[in-house]
Amino acid sequence: MLNALRRVDRKIYDALVGEVRREQVDIELIASENYVSQAVLDVVGSVWTNKYAEGYPGRRYYGGCEFADVAEKLAIERAQELFKAEHVNVQPHSGSQANMAVYFSCLKPGDTILGMALDHGGHLSHGHPKNFTSSVFDIARYGVDKETELIDIAEVHRIAKERKPKLIIVGASSYPRKIDFEAFAQVARDTGALLMADIAHIAGPIASQLHPDPVPHCDFITATTHKTLRGPRGGLIMCKEKYAKSIDSSVFPGIQGGPLIHVVAGKAVSFEEALEPSFRKYQEQIIKNAAALGEVLQEQGLRLVTGGTDNHLLVVDLRSRNLTGIQATRILDRVGITVNNNQIPFDPLPPMKSSGIRIGTPAMTTRGLGEKEMRRLGHLIVSALDHADNEMRTRQIREQTLDLADRFPVYPGILRRLYEQDRGAYDF
Repeated sequence: MLNALRRVDRKIYDALVGEVRREQVDIELIASENYVSQAVLDVVGSVWTNKYAEGYPGRRYYGGCEFADVAEKLAIERAQELFKAEHVNVQPHSGSQANMAVYFSCLKPGDTILGMALDHGGHLSHGHPKNFTSSVFDIARYGVDKETELIDIAEVHRIAKERKPKLIIVGASSYPRKIDFEAFAQVARDTGALLMADIAHIAGPIASQLHPDPVPHCDFITATTHKTLRGPRGGLIMCKEKYAKSIDSSVFPGIQGGPLIHVVAGKAVSFEEALEPSFRKYQEQIIKNAAALGEVLQEQGLRLVTGGTDNHLLVVDLRSRNLTGIQATRILDRVGITVNNNQIPFDPLPPMKSSGIRIGTPAMTTRGLGEKEMRRLGHLIVSALDHADNEMRTRQIREQTLDLADRFPVYPGILRRLYEQDRGAYDF
């Protein structure tokens, strides 16, 4: 396995082996990360990486695309079935590029976009001052209520009436509650705006009918395929049929050249996996695991933004522990628990410090952890934060996370083959 890479570039080989080991021995609780299946790994690392396929199936600018067409058609058809969408474009390289394609399909420079503020749970590409959106468009922002930390749709309506956006964006990267797409659609109708849902984080629960569905209510829906959908890293656009031509031309030739056919094929495989009945059970377990983890953290005195979660993620307020988000992230890194620092609504600290962390359960649910293990992890997280200066306790916690990781391997076949190939040179 990987013999050619080992011969050609030992440094990259060693780094790759290191990543395999890291993914095995650490507890992955970053809400936007997941583990793809071996089938997805196989196709993303396949000969399709060699193929240029500018254009769309049956309308390519290059020859030799007959098998690329098969892959892209399957990805489109499966996504349409999965989300009951009228039109799907599977070519965006990322969620941000999917969003960009929507903007350029229906807006002109200077038009107003109304999106959720980043520090309240939104995304950079929804209008952050340092993102391209703010240099091209006029940005209006909505947030959450200071008391409930929930989206106040009446306030969204007020801002929309005042700023008159051409496009309203609904969706978030760190909002732990269900989103009422129908209510946003009413705001859009009342103010003459188009409506785009960014479901990058919640695409899996939506596909499994465990979250309100944006498709009947929104003009455009964007998503990533690598979070709760458990596919390769990439983007996805769904829209009403009347917008199909403008969306497709906005992606190509508007903002991208040739699609990454190896990734498009990987998307097709992950959509096929998501159409299986077991995928809904997986999504149900993600939500149960997040609730179980959140309960323990609250019992131990940590405050959760909005008081809990309806989905796959938690936003934890660390001020009761007198810790910043970046401090907590580094403390948890030492015991093999990976999270990311995250601002809480109305955070007094800047983004690189923050008063919170974001925790998600998709990846460890993929590995097979249930509520029992999540509760155990909750206690380990709190213990690590409370005993950060105790080296002995830190080592004890790390031994426990290693034991947990060992009982739920990520890619056991890969680990075994690498170990045998290098005769135990790497400590897995």
